[in-house]
Amino acid sequence: MDLVLSAADYYFFTPYAYPATWPEDDIFRQAVSLLIVTNLGAYILYFVFASLSYYFVFDHSLMKHPQFLKNQVYREIKCTVQSLPWISIPTVALFLVEVRGYSKLYDDIGEFPYGWIQLIFSVISFLFFTDMLIYWIHRSLHHRLVYKHIHKPHHIWKITTPFASHAFHPVDGFLQSLPYHIYPFLFPLHKVVYLTLYIMVNIWSISIHDGDFHVPKILRPFINGSAHHTDHHLFFDYNYGQYFTLWDRIGGSFKNPSSFEGEGPLSYVKKMTEEKCNSHVGNGCKNEKLFNGECTKIE
Repeated sequence: MDLVLSAADYYFFTPYAYPATWPEDDIFRQAVSLLIVTNLGAYILYFVFASLSYYFVFDHSLMKHPQFLKNQVYREIKCTVQSLPWISIPTVALFLVEVRGYSKLYDDIGEFPYGWIQLIFSVISFLFFTDMLIYWIHRSLHHRLVYKHIHKPHHIWKITTPFASHAFHPVDGFLQSLPYHIYPFLFPLHKVVYLTLYIMVNIWSISIHDGDFHVPKILRPFINGSAHHTDHHLFFDYNYGQYFTLWDRIGGSFKNPSSFEGEGPLSYVKKMTEEKCNSHVGNGCKNEKLFNGECTKIE
């Protein structure tokens, strides 16, 4: 985060916000600046990418599902807006330790003899390391002694929209993000790569809540996509993984997504709509057809 903090200092905080007597490397100034930048960045990332996903990817016919709640989108956004500032407090503490130079983040690829190879390997290891930890953290949050106090607010949403992606209890949200922060304290990672990965994993979290199941068929056995995560929300004890199905298979919690078997929420809505259309036809409304999940009249 020191790259972001340096840019924020250069373009805004130093010339416009803070007195000239307050040095940029002062720990209290860094903490305040990181708190502002982290919250602002989180809200921008959430609203921009969740909105794009909601309007261009999410199938709005899912909102007809009987388990889709009244005013759900509003409630998902409200939960997120209230939670993000609390999640940011321990997050900023970790960012501050990183900015103060205690992590293994580096600037120059040339610092290592196998620079580019190590960089590529670090991306792969970051994904597998964080996926492993998130699996066990997530599964632990489903323990009966913990679930109702921390993780249950996220499972209110049975049929999720992209806006549910960050709608967590603050403790839940921070715990599931913790592996992303732990990695650069244990393993070397390029600063730009870390920042890019941090943004991408947040976008991924949005994508697995968007109800779009179009993962390439060849990757379906390996990638924990939206279809897998939809079943996690519906059936509770399956598909805890973040990116891959590996740890669900090892831990015995893997479930082949119901949508791949033609029994997912979209199939249910379509079947429900077809039955409604057939009922209308039976009542004499013959000039109707199913279009985009709705029963529409045709001439």
